[in-house]
Amino acid sequence: MSKILLTGAAGHMGKFVLDTLLASGKIAAGDIVATTRDPSRLADYAAKGIEVRAADFDKPETLAPAFAGVDRLAIISTDAVDGTDKRLKQHLAAVAAAEKAGVKHIIYTSMPKPETSVIPFAPDHLGTEQAIKATGIAHTILRVSWYQENLLQSLPQALGSGQWFTSAESGKIAYIARDDAARTVAAVLLADNNDSATYTLTGPELNTSAEIAALASDVTGKPIAIVPVTDEQLGEGLKHAGLPAPVIGLVVAIDTNTRQGGLDVQTDAVEKLTGTKPQSVRTFLEDHKAALLGA
Repeated sequence: MSKILLTGAAGHMGKFVLDTLLASGKIAAGDIVATTRDPSRLADYAAKGIEVRAADFDKPETLAPAFAGVDRLAIISTDAVDGTDKRLKQHLAAVAAAEKAGVKHIIYTSMPKPETSVIPFAPDHLGTEQAIKATGIAHTILRVSWYQENLLQSLPQALGSGQWFTSAESGKIAYIARDDAARTVAAVLLADNNDSATYTLTGPELNTSAEIAALASDVTGKPIAIVPVTDEQLGEGLKHAGLPAPVIGLVVAIDTNTRQGGLDVQTDAVEKLTGTKPQSVRTFLEDHKAALLGA
C-alpha cells in the first residue's frame, strides 16, 4: 500500500485513528504519516514506526512538503471555531497543498447538512467540501453527526439541577461516539478504491432532548425535567450564567438547528464502511455514569 496521511494526529480523534490503523494489520507502520504542529506530541507513535511530520495549517508553506509522497490524505477539521474565517482558510490551505503534492484521494471530516445549517461554522465545512470537489481529486466527505461526548458538557449540570433548558423542542440528533467516527476515518484511509462519495456518519438512533434526558435519568437514577424555552430565553439564561457571547451564540444555534431538523438524519454508513455497528447513546451514558454524576 502507498503511504497514507492523517492531519491533526495529536488530537483525541487523531490518536484513535492511528491506534486503529496500527491494530488493523492492513498497513505497515512505516506507511502511515501523521502530521502535527509539534512532532514531540507524537513521539510514542514515532517509536512504533509511524512517520511523524511537522505541519502547521497556519503556515501553508509547511503543508505541501508534509503531504509529499502520500496517496490518501485525511484532513481532520481543525478546532479554530472563533467566529472568523480562520478555520476555512486553514482548510483551504490544506486542500491546495494536497493538490500541489499530488495526493490521489482526500478524506475530510465535515458536518451534517452544511448547506442549510444555521450553525456558525457550517460555512467552513461547506466551503471546504466545495474546494475539495473543485480540485477534481477523488474524495470521501464524512459528515459527522454530533458527538456523544458533547453530552458530557450539558448532562451533568442538568442532572445536578434536575432541569434541562432547551429550545430544541422535538428536534432529533443521532449522536455518534467520537471513536466510531475515528474508526470510520481509518477504514476509509485503508480502502483501496478512489470513488468519490459523501457519507453522513451517525449513531444507531435519533433522539430528542427529552429522550436523552430519559435515558440519562434511567442510567443515573436522577430525574431531569425538560424546560422548553425560546432561543431568546436560552440565550439570556446562558448570559446570566456568565458564558461568553461566542459560546452563547453557538449553543443557541445548535438548539435552533436541531429544532429546524438540521441534524435529523440517521444512516448505516458507519457499519457499511467499518463492518461494525456504532455505539448507542445508552451504552455511552452507562460507560460514563461517573462523569455524569460528577464523580
